Amino acid sequence: MASEKVETVVAGNYVEMEREEMVRGSPPPLLLRPACLRFSGMVVLSMMHGSAVLPISVLYVEYRTRKEREKVDFRNHVIQWFEVLDGLLGKHWRNIGLFFNCTFLLFGSVIQLIACASNIYYINDNLDKRTWTYIFGACCATTVFIPSFHNYRIWSFLGLIMTSYTAWYLTIASLIHGQVEGVKHSGPAGLVLYFTGATNILYTFGGPVTVEIMHAMWKPQKFKLIYLMATIYVLTLTLPSASAVYWAFGDLLLNRSNALALLPRTGFRDTAVILMLIHQFITFGFACTPLYFVWEKFIGVHKTKSLFKRALARLPVVIPIWFLAIIFPFFGPINSTVGSLLVSFTVYIIPAMAHMITFASASARENAVERAPKIVGGWTGLYVTNIFVVAWVFIVGFGFGGWASMVNFVHQINSFGLFAKCYQCPKHKV
Repeated sequence: MASEKVETVVAGNYVEMEREEMVRGSPPPLLLRPACLRFSGMVVLSMMHGSAVLPISVLYVEYRTRKEREKVDFRNHVIQWFEVLDGLLGKHWRNIGLFFNCTFLLFGSVIQLIACASNIYYINDNLDKRTWTYIFGACCATTVFIPSFHNYRIWSFLGLIMTSYTAWYLTIASLIHGQVEGVKHSGPAGLVLYFTGATNILYTFGGPVTVEIMHAMWKPQKFKLIYLMATIYVLTLTLPSASAVYWAFGDLLLNRSNALALLPRTGFRDTAVILMLIHQFITFGFACTPLYFVWEKFIGVHKTKSLFKRALARLPVVIPIWFLAIIFPFFGPINSTVGSLLVSFTVYIIPAMAHMITFASASARENAVERAPKIVGGWTGLYVTNIFVVAWVFIVGFGFGGWASMVNFVHQINSFGLFAKCYQCPKHKV
Protein backbone atom coordinates (compact mmCIF):
# COMPACT_ATOMS: atom_id res chain seq x y z
CA MET A 1 0.00 0.00 0.00
CA ALA A 2 2.83 2.36 0.84
CA SER A 3 4.54 1.76 -2.48
CA GLU A 4 1.28 2.41 -4.34
CA LYS A 5 0.88 5.67 -2.45
CA VAL A 6 4.39 6.78 -3.36
CA GLU A 7 3.75 6.03 -7.02
CA THR A 8 0.65 8.21 -6.98
CA VAL A 9 2.18 11.06 -5.03
CA VAL A 10 5.54 11.53 -6.69
CA ALA A 11 4.34 11.13 -10.26
CA GLY A 12 3.18 14.33 -11.93
CA ASN A 13 2.69 15.69 -15.40
CA TYR A 14 6.40 15.95 -16.16
CA VAL A 15 8.67 14.69 -18.90
CA GLU A 16 11.60 12.47 -18.04
CA MET A 17 15.08 13.92 -18.30
CA GLU A 18 17.38 10.88 -18.33
CA ARG A 19 19.49 12.25 -21.16
CA GLU A 20 20.23 15.44 -19.27
CA GLU A 21 21.82 13.51 -16.44
CA MET A 22 23.98 11.51 -18.84
CA VAL A 23 25.64 14.57 -20.30
CA ARG A 24 25.20 17.31 -17.70
CA GLY A 25 28.68 17.14 -16.22
CA SER A 26 30.90 16.20 -19.15
CA PRO A 27 32.69 19.31 -20.46
CA PRO A 28 34.92 20.98 -19.43
CA PRO A 29 35.89 18.07 -17.09
CA LEU A 30 36.20 15.81 -20.15
CA LEU A 31 39.01 18.08 -21.38
CA LEU A 32 40.52 18.34 -17.89
CA ARG A 33 40.56 14.62 -17.14
CA PRO A 34 43.98 13.93 -18.74
CA ALA A 35 45.50 16.65 -16.55
CA CYS A 36 43.74 15.21 -13.51
CA LEU A 37 45.15 11.78 -14.33
CA ARG A 38 48.56 13.40 -14.59
CA PHE A 39 48.10 14.82 -11.11
CA SER A 40 46.33 12.21 -9.05
CA GLY A 41 44.66 9.33 -10.85
CA MET A 42 40.88 9.18 -10.78
CA VAL A 43 39.18 5.79 -10.71
CA VAL A 44 38.59 5.58 -6.94
CA LEU A 45 37.41 9.19 -6.72
CA SER A 46 35.14 8.68 -9.71
CA MET A 47 33.42 5.76 -8.01
CA MET A 48 32.81 7.65 -4.77
CA HIS A 49 30.37 10.25 -6.02
CA GLY A 50 27.45 7.84 -6.32
CA SER A 51 27.16 7.70 -2.54
CA ALA A 52 26.40 11.43 -2.54
CA VAL A 53 23.60 11.22 -5.09
CA LEU A 54 21.58 8.72 -3.03
CA PRO A 55 20.86 11.10 -0.09
CA ILE A 56 19.83 13.94 -2.41
CA SER A 57 17.41 11.79 -4.40
CA VAL A 58 15.96 10.16 -1.28
CA LEU A 59 15.42 13.51 0.45
CA TYR A 60 13.76 14.96 -2.64
CA VAL A 61 11.27 12.09 -2.87
CA GLU A 62 10.64 12.31 0.89
CA TYR A 63 9.99 16.06 0.76
CA ARG A 64 7.79 16.00 -2.32
CA THR A 65 5.75 13.07 -1.07
CA ARG A 66 5.09 14.74 2.27
CA LYS A 67 4.06 18.00 0.59
CA GLU A 68 1.78 16.38 -1.96
CA ARG A 69 0.09 14.41 0.81
CA GLU A 70 -0.69 17.87 2.19
CA LYS A 71 -2.26 18.73 -1.20
CA VAL A 72 0.54 21.09 -2.25
CA ASP A 73 0.50 21.58 -6.03
CA PHE A 74 3.90 21.78 -7.77
CA ARG A 75 2.69 21.98 -11.37
CA ASN A 76 3.75 25.63 -11.71
CA HIS A 77 6.63 25.46 -9.25
CA VAL A 78 10.08 23.90 -9.64
CA ILE A 79 11.32 22.29 -6.42
CA GLN A 80 14.92 23.16 -5.54
CA TRP A 81 17.44 21.75 -3.09
CA PHE A 82 17.20 24.57 -0.56
CA GLU A 83 13.42 24.07 -0.42
CA VAL A 84 13.92 20.37 0.32
CA LEU A 85 16.22 21.28 3.21
CA ASP A 86 13.75 23.90 4.43
CA GLY A 87 10.82 21.49 4.39
CA LEU A 88 12.65 18.67 6.14
CA LEU A 89 15.09 20.42 8.48
CA GLY A 90 14.14 24.09 8.80
CA LYS A 91 15.34 27.53 7.76
CA HIS A 92 18.92 27.26 9.04
CA TRP A 93 19.61 24.27 6.82
CA ARG A 94 17.80 26.07 4.00
CA ASN A 95 20.08 29.09 4.30
CA ILE A 96 23.24 26.96 4.37
CA GLY A 97 22.09 24.93 1.38
CA LEU A 98 21.05 28.04 -0.52
CA PHE A 99 24.43 29.72 0.01
CA PHE A 100 26.57 26.77 -1.07
CA ASN A 101 24.34 25.69 -3.95
CA CYS A 102 23.95 29.16 -5.45
CA THR A 103 27.66 29.89 -5.11
CA PHE A 104 28.47 26.54 -6.71
CA LEU A 105 26.07 27.16 -9.60
CA LEU A 106 27.41 30.68 -10.05
CA PHE A 107 31.00 29.49 -10.46
CA GLY A 108 29.86 26.44 -12.41
CA SER A 109 28.43 28.85 -14.97
CA VAL A 110 31.65 30.88 -14.86
CA ILE A 111 33.63 27.73 -15.64
CA GLN A 112 31.51 26.97 -18.71
CA LEU A 113 32.03 30.50 -20.02
CA ILE A 114 35.79 30.26 -19.48
CA ALA A 115 35.79 26.89 -21.25
CA CYS A 116 34.05 28.40 -24.28
CA ALA A 117 36.75 31.06 -24.64
CA SER A 118 39.50 28.51 -24.04
CA ASN A 119 38.22 26.14 -26.72
CA ILE A 120 37.36 28.60 -29.49
CA TYR A 121 40.88 30.01 -29.23
CA TYR A 122 42.23 26.76 -30.68
CA ILE A 123 40.25 27.38 -33.87
CA ASN A 124 40.67 31.14 -34.14
CA ASP A 125 43.54 32.76 -32.27
CA ASN A 126 43.14 36.11 -33.98
CA LEU A 127 41.24 37.20 -30.90
CA ASP A 128 42.55 36.70 -27.38
CA LYS A 129 40.64 34.60 -24.86
CA ARG A 130 39.35 37.62 -22.95
CA THR A 131 37.70 38.99 -26.09
CA TRP A 132 36.19 35.57 -26.77
CA THR A 133 34.82 35.62 -23.22
CA TYR A 134 33.03 38.90 -23.98
CA ILE A 135 31.51 37.36 -27.10
CA PHE A 136 30.42 34.09 -25.52
CA GLY A 137 29.10 35.91 -22.48
CA ALA A 138 26.64 37.64 -24.78
CA CYS A 139 25.79 34.34 -26.47
CA CYS A 140 25.21 32.51 -23.17
CA ALA A 141 23.00 35.36 -21.95
CA THR A 142 20.38 34.14 -24.43
CA THR A 143 19.67 31.22 -22.05
CA VAL A 144 17.41 33.63 -20.14
CA PHE A 145 14.80 32.86 -22.81
CA ILE A 146 14.81 29.10 -22.07
CA PRO A 147 12.01 28.60 -19.51
CA SER A 148 12.97 25.32 -17.80
CA PHE A 149 14.80 22.01 -18.05
CA HIS A 150 11.98 20.59 -20.17
CA ASN A 151 13.25 22.72 -23.03
CA TYR A 152 16.71 21.14 -22.94
CA ARG A 153 15.59 17.62 -23.89
CA ILE A 154 16.69 17.52 -27.53
CA TRP A 155 19.81 19.55 -26.77
CA SER A 156 20.82 17.10 -24.07
CA PHE A 157 20.48 14.20 -26.47
CA LEU A 158 22.65 16.02 -29.00
CA GLY A 159 25.10 16.83 -26.20
CA LEU A 160 25.50 13.13 -25.54
CA ILE A 161 26.60 12.66 -29.15
CA MET A 162 28.92 15.67 -28.95
CA THR A 163 30.78 14.51 -25.85
CA SER A 164 31.03 10.96 -27.20
CA TYR A 165 32.65 12.23 -30.39
CA THR A 166 35.11 14.45 -28.52
CA ALA A 167 36.10 11.71 -26.08
CA TRP A 168 36.82 9.19 -28.80
CA TYR A 169 38.57 11.84 -30.88
CA LEU A 170 40.93 12.49 -27.96
CA THR A 171 41.54 8.77 -27.58
CA ILE A 172 42.16 7.95 -31.24
CA ALA A 173 44.07 11.14 -32.07
CA SER A 174 46.42 10.64 -29.09
CA LEU A 175 47.11 7.02 -30.04
CA ILE A 176 47.78 7.99 -33.69
CA HIS A 177 49.96 10.92 -32.62
CA GLY A 178 52.03 8.67 -30.41
CA GLN A 179 54.24 9.70 -27.55
CA VAL A 180 56.08 12.99 -27.80
CA GLU A 181 59.85 12.85 -27.76
CA GLY A 182 61.20 12.42 -24.25
CA VAL A 183 57.75 12.01 -22.74
CA LYS A 184 57.73 11.65 -18.96
CA HIS A 185 55.08 10.19 -16.69
CA SER A 186 56.37 11.27 -13.34
CA GLY A 187 52.99 11.65 -11.64
CA PRO A 188 52.26 14.48 -9.22
CA ALA A 189 55.41 16.30 -8.19
CA GLY A 190 53.94 17.27 -4.83
CA LEU A 191 50.88 17.35 -2.64
CA VAL A 192 49.57 20.54 -4.26
CA LEU A 193 49.36 18.90 -7.68
CA TYR A 194 47.92 15.67 -6.28
CA PHE A 195 45.08 17.31 -4.41
CA THR A 196 44.46 19.80 -7.22
CA GLY A 197 43.77 16.87 -9.54
CA ALA A 198 41.67 15.10 -6.92
CA THR A 199 39.42 18.10 -6.36
CA ASN A 200 39.01 18.58 -10.11
CA ILE A 201 37.46 15.11 -10.12
CA LEU A 202 35.20 16.07 -7.21
CA TYR A 203 33.93 18.90 -9.41
CA THR A 204 33.44 16.54 -12.37
CA PHE A 205 30.86 14.53 -10.46
CA GLY A 206 29.20 17.42 -8.70
CA GLY A 207 25.40 17.36 -8.87
CA PRO A 208 24.18 20.94 -8.40
CA VAL A 209 20.98 20.43 -10.42
CA THR A 210 20.03 16.96 -9.18
CA VAL A 211 16.78 18.10 -7.56
CA GLU A 212 15.69 20.18 -10.56
CA ILE A 213 16.29 17.25 -12.91
CA MET A 214 14.40 14.87 -10.63
CA HIS A 215 11.52 17.34 -10.54
CA ALA A 216 11.35 17.18 -14.33
CA MET A 217 11.12 13.37 -14.37
CA TRP A 218 7.91 11.39 -14.64
CA LYS A 219 9.12 8.93 -12.01
CA PRO A 220 11.83 10.49 -9.82
CA GLN A 221 12.42 7.07 -8.19
CA LYS A 222 14.19 6.03 -11.39
CA PHE A 223 16.80 8.74 -11.00
CA LYS A 224 19.31 6.60 -9.08
CA LEU A 225 19.30 3.91 -11.76
CA ILE A 226 19.63 6.49 -14.53
CA TYR A 227 22.48 8.17 -12.66
CA LEU A 228 24.29 4.84 -12.28
CA MET A 229 23.94 4.18 -16.01
CA ALA A 230 25.13 7.69 -16.78
CA THR A 231 28.18 7.29 -14.55
CA ILE A 232 29.17 4.03 -16.19
CA TYR A 233 28.78 5.57 -19.63
CA VAL A 234 30.77 8.67 -18.69
CA LEU A 235 33.59 6.47 -17.41
CA THR A 236 33.67 4.64 -20.77
CA LEU A 237 34.33 8.04 -22.33
CA THR A 238 36.71 9.63 -19.86
CA LEU A 239 38.93 6.73 -18.82
CA PRO A 240 40.11 5.82 -22.36
CA SER A 241 40.53 9.44 -23.44
CA ALA A 242 42.35 10.52 -20.27
CA SER A 243 44.64 7.49 -20.37
CA ALA A 244 45.47 7.93 -24.06
CA VAL A 245 46.24 11.65 -23.80
CA TYR A 246 48.32 11.10 -20.66
CA TRP A 247 50.21 8.26 -22.37
CA ALA A 248 50.98 10.46 -25.39
CA PHE A 249 51.86 13.73 -23.66
CA GLY A 250 52.66 12.90 -20.04
CA ASP A 251 53.98 15.80 -18.00
CA LEU A 252 53.17 18.34 -20.74
CA LEU A 253 49.68 18.31 -19.26
CA LEU A 254 51.11 20.11 -16.24
CA ASN A 255 51.08 23.40 -18.17
CA ARG A 256 48.15 22.68 -20.47
CA SER A 257 44.87 22.23 -18.65
CA ASN A 258 42.92 21.82 -21.91
CA ALA A 259 43.75 18.52 -23.63
CA LEU A 260 42.81 19.94 -27.05
CA ALA A 261 45.74 22.36 -26.85
CA LEU A 262 48.24 19.50 -27.22
CA LEU A 263 46.86 17.91 -30.38
CA PRO A 264 47.68 19.22 -33.88
CA ARG A 265 45.00 21.20 -35.65
CA THR A 266 42.96 19.08 -38.06
CA GLY A 267 39.40 19.03 -39.28
CA PHE A 268 38.62 16.39 -36.66
CA ARG A 269 39.99 18.56 -33.87
CA ASP A 270 38.09 21.62 -35.10
CA THR A 271 34.92 19.53 -35.14
CA ALA A 272 35.57 18.46 -31.54
CA VAL A 273 36.08 22.08 -30.52
CA ILE A 274 32.86 23.23 -32.18
CA LEU A 275 30.87 20.39 -30.61
CA MET A 276 32.29 21.24 -27.20
CA LEU A 277 31.35 24.88 -27.67
CA ILE A 278 27.75 23.94 -28.38
CA HIS A 279 27.71 21.57 -25.44
CA GLN A 280 29.21 24.15 -23.11
CA PHE A 281 26.44 26.54 -24.10
CA ILE A 282 23.95 23.83 -23.09
CA THR A 283 25.79 23.14 -19.85
CA PHE A 284 25.88 26.86 -19.07
CA GLY A 285 22.10 26.80 -19.28
CA PHE A 286 21.96 23.77 -17.00
CA ALA A 287 24.10 25.46 -14.36
CA CYS A 288 22.41 28.84 -14.66
CA THR A 289 18.74 27.82 -14.86
CA PRO A 290 18.50 26.93 -11.14
CA LEU A 291 19.96 30.36 -10.39
CA TYR A 292 17.29 31.87 -12.59
CA PHE A 293 14.65 30.02 -10.58
CA VAL A 294 16.06 31.23 -7.25
CA TRP A 295 16.15 34.82 -8.49
CA GLU A 296 12.62 34.59 -9.92
CA LYS A 297 11.30 33.34 -6.60
CA PHE A 298 13.17 36.08 -4.75
CA ILE A 299 11.66 38.90 -6.82
CA GLY A 300 8.26 37.20 -7.17
CA VAL A 301 8.03 36.41 -10.90
CA HIS A 302 8.59 32.64 -10.85
CA LYS A 303 4.96 31.78 -11.61
CA THR A 304 4.34 34.45 -14.23
CA LYS A 305 3.36 33.18 -17.67
CA SER A 306 5.13 35.98 -19.54
CA LEU A 307 8.33 34.59 -21.06
CA PHE A 308 9.61 38.10 -21.83
CA LYS A 309 9.07 39.28 -18.25
CA ARG A 310 10.92 36.24 -16.86
CA ALA A 311 13.78 36.67 -19.34
CA LEU A 312 14.16 40.34 -18.45
CA ALA A 313 14.14 39.47 -14.74
CA ARG A 314 16.88 36.88 -15.26
CA LEU A 315 19.43 39.17 -16.91
CA PRO A 316 20.97 40.43 -13.62
CA VAL A 317 22.04 36.84 -12.91
CA VAL A 318 24.20 36.65 -16.04
CA ILE A 319 26.13 39.88 -15.45
CA PRO A 320 28.21 38.75 -12.40
CA ILE A 321 28.96 35.43 -14.15
CA TRP A 322 30.29 37.31 -17.15
CA PHE A 323 32.36 39.59 -14.94
CA LEU A 324 33.88 36.76 -12.85
CA ALA A 325 34.87 34.83 -16.00
CA ILE A 326 36.85 37.87 -17.14
CA ILE A 327 38.52 38.36 -13.74
CA PHE A 328 39.50 34.70 -13.19
CA PRO A 329 40.06 33.09 -16.62
CA PHE A 330 42.02 30.19 -15.12
CA PHE A 331 40.73 27.12 -16.95
CA GLY A 332 41.56 24.19 -14.67
CA PRO A 333 42.60 25.84 -11.38
CA ILE A 334 39.15 27.38 -10.93
CA ASN A 335 37.60 23.90 -11.33
CA SER A 336 39.66 22.46 -8.50
CA THR A 337 38.95 25.47 -6.28
CA VAL A 338 35.22 25.13 -6.82
CA GLY A 339 35.50 21.38 -6.27
CA SER A 340 37.24 21.66 -2.93
CA LEU A 341 35.46 24.66 -1.39
CA LEU A 342 31.95 24.31 -2.79
CA VAL A 343 31.31 20.83 -4.20
CA SER A 344 32.65 19.28 -1.00
CA PHE A 345 29.75 20.78 0.94
CA THR A 346 27.04 21.15 -1.71
CA VAL A 347 27.18 17.64 -3.14
CA TYR A 348 28.77 15.51 -0.42
CA ILE A 349 28.78 16.85 3.14
CA ILE A 350 25.43 18.68 3.40
CA PRO A 351 23.32 15.96 1.70
CA ALA A 352 24.91 13.17 3.76
CA MET A 353 24.41 15.05 7.04
CA ALA A 354 20.88 16.11 6.11
CA HIS A 355 19.99 12.51 5.31
CA MET A 356 21.31 11.26 8.65
CA ILE A 357 19.46 13.92 10.64
CA THR A 358 16.20 13.52 8.72
CA PHE A 359 16.07 9.79 9.43
CA ALA A 360 17.70 9.86 12.87
CA SER A 361 14.58 8.70 14.70
CA ALA A 362 13.19 5.18 14.48
CA SER A 363 9.78 6.51 13.46
CA ALA A 364 11.29 8.52 10.59
CA ARG A 365 13.08 5.43 9.29
CA GLU A 366 9.96 3.32 9.68
CA ASN A 367 7.79 5.80 7.74
CA ALA A 368 10.40 6.69 5.13
CA VAL A 369 9.08 6.82 1.58
CA GLU A 370 12.21 5.07 0.32
CA ARG A 371 13.82 2.50 2.58
CA ALA A 372 17.58 2.07 2.84
CA PRO A 373 18.74 -0.36 0.12
CA LYS A 374 19.80 -3.78 1.35
CA ILE A 375 22.77 -3.77 -1.00
CA VAL A 376 24.50 -1.18 1.22
CA GLY A 377 23.56 -2.92 4.47
CA GLY A 378 20.26 -1.23 5.24
CA TRP A 379 20.10 1.80 7.50
CA THR A 380 23.26 0.82 9.38
CA GLY A 381 25.28 0.52 6.20
CA LEU A 382 23.84 3.75 4.86
CA TYR A 383 24.78 5.66 8.02
CA VAL A 384 28.30 4.21 7.95
CA THR A 385 28.62 5.26 4.31
CA ASN A 386 27.36 8.77 5.05
CA ILE A 387 29.75 9.19 7.98
CA PHE A 388 32.65 8.03 5.83
CA VAL A 389 31.70 10.44 3.02
CA VAL A 390 31.43 13.39 5.41
CA ALA A 391 34.73 12.65 7.13
CA TRP A 392 36.70 11.79 3.98
CA VAL A 393 35.46 14.71 1.89
CA PHE A 394 35.88 17.20 4.74
CA ILE A 395 39.47 16.15 5.48
CA VAL A 396 40.72 15.27 1.99
CA GLY A 397 38.44 17.29 -0.28
CA PHE A 398 37.84 20.47 1.69
CA GLY A 399 40.93 20.37 3.93
CA PHE A 400 43.87 19.20 1.82
CA GLY A 401 42.08 19.91 -1.45
CA GLY A 402 41.12 23.41 -0.40
CA TRP A 403 44.67 24.15 0.65
CA ALA A 404 46.15 22.80 -2.60
CA SER A 405 43.58 24.53 -4.79
CA MET A 406 44.05 27.91 -3.13
CA VAL A 407 47.84 27.63 -3.39
CA ASN A 408 47.51 26.82 -7.07
CA PHE A 409 44.90 29.55 -7.63
CA VAL A 410 47.06 32.21 -5.99
CA HIS A 411 50.00 30.99 -8.10
CA GLN A 412 47.93 31.54 -11.27
CA ILE A 413 47.03 35.06 -10.14
CA ASN A 414 50.68 35.84 -9.40
CA SER A 415 51.78 34.41 -12.75
CA PHE A 416 49.07 35.79 -15.05
CA GLY A 417 47.33 38.47 -12.99
CA LEU A 418 43.65 39.23 -12.72
CA PHE A 419 41.84 40.00 -15.97
CA ALA A 420 44.48 37.95 -17.83
CA LYS A 421 44.20 38.75 -21.51
CA CYS A 422 45.06 35.28 -22.78
CA TYR A 423 45.54 32.57 -20.13
CA GLN A 424 48.08 29.86 -21.10
CA CYS A 425 48.46 31.27 -24.61
CA PRO A 426 51.79 31.15 -26.50
CA LYS A 427 53.94 34.08 -25.43
CA HIS A 428 53.88 35.73 -28.85
CA LYS A 429 50.09 35.85 -28.62
CA VAL A 430 49.82 37.44 -25.20
